[in-house]
Amino acid sequence: MPIVSFVFEPSAQPVAKVLGGGDFPVRRIFCIGKNYADHVREMGGDPKSDPPVFFTKPADAVVGTGTIVSYPQGTSNLHYEGELVIALKAGGRDLKTREEAGALIFGQAAGCDLTRRDLQGAAKKAGGPWDAAKGFDNSAPLGLIARIEDFPPDLFDDARLILKVNGVEKQNASLRDMIWTVPEIIIALSGLFELKAGDLIFTGTPDGVGPLSREDQVEVTIGVLPPLEFAIG
Repeated sequence: MPIVSFVFEPSAQPVAKVLGGGDFPVRRIFCIGKNYADHVREMGGDPKSDPPVFFTKPADAVVGTGTIVSYPQGTSNLHYEGELVIALKAGGRDLKTREEAGALIFGQAAGCDLTRRDLQGAAKKAGGPWDAAKGFDNSAPLGLIARIEDFPPDLFDDARLILKVNGVEKQNASLRDMIWTVPEIIIALSGLFELKAGDLIFTGTPDGVGPLSREDQVEVTIGVLPPLEFAIG
């Protein structure tokens, strides 16, 4: 086996923490937009005609619960988007069935897709990409990942996603309100990318998104999953 000789020390492997111990090595972060009908309407779209869209964040955008996230540069309109996040333990491409999709899941967590809304608005107007709006440093706060064997999907049949800012409820929706279910999201993504172990999937946010300011305290809860808590510094 050839010896690898880096020209400088490579960056550390991004990881997410797992409930009960252990690090989940993050490979890629996939996100889905327009996956709750009320949020599609909130953003000026039509849920009947506007299909969900996919975008990505860099793996090192992940930060753990309890983090103080610095208010990002380049924006004056930082928004929260509470989301259910799926962590994959295996991969594949062109999946066809819910069973195939379900077999890839390692666990799930509460997450928050931080968004530079002013930059996103400008990108939409210009027909440009969302990278600067979505893929910035520390833009993917994530709670502890709960293993699927300990937190099976049927625990979330009636689960609600609730996001609070400074103790005030801002988002509250049932996971049943997702337009595309978790297996459907995985199947659709596998038709565009070869999914692999270590991938995270942010499954979309409900209505109620809004701005964050310095010193705000954010909490995201989803049923019995470990809560995500972080602050804006």
